[in-house]
Amino acid sequence: MSPKRIVLRFGADISDKPVIYRLVKDFNLVVNIVKANVNPRKEGTMVLEITGEQWDQGLVYLRSQGVAVQDLTEEIIRNEEKCVMCGACTAICPTGALFLERPSMEVHFDGDHCIVCQLCLKVCPMRAMEVRL
Repeated sequence: MSPKRIVLRFGADISDKPVIYRLVKDFNLVVNIVKANVNPRKEGTMVLEITGEQWDQGLVYLRSQGVAVQDLTEEIIRNEEKCVMCGACTAICPTGALFLERPSMEVHFDGDHCIVCQLCLKVCPMRAMEVRL
């Protein structure tokens, strides 16, 4: 079974609760935290990959706790015609989905590792990185 990718958004009132622990323990899910911005008493965002038979019950639990759950339906693509291989995107990519291949110094993109943080869109001078819905 391939992992389900989701985005969680939650308020300060639950930022210190063990909701991910409960997903693993109560619903027997395998959770890979791909990206997280969580601070006590502040709003938080997480990108997760979830695998397991009870993932739908786990999502119901999250929503009951006040967590906004969205499918990760967007994807980043690299427009190879626009790309000039400057490598600016590779320095900012938190997962290594964008990388330079040596010795050719060509930029490569592995969409399976992309968490759609969109940082590459902001730094690409040629606007070669695009969002596909």
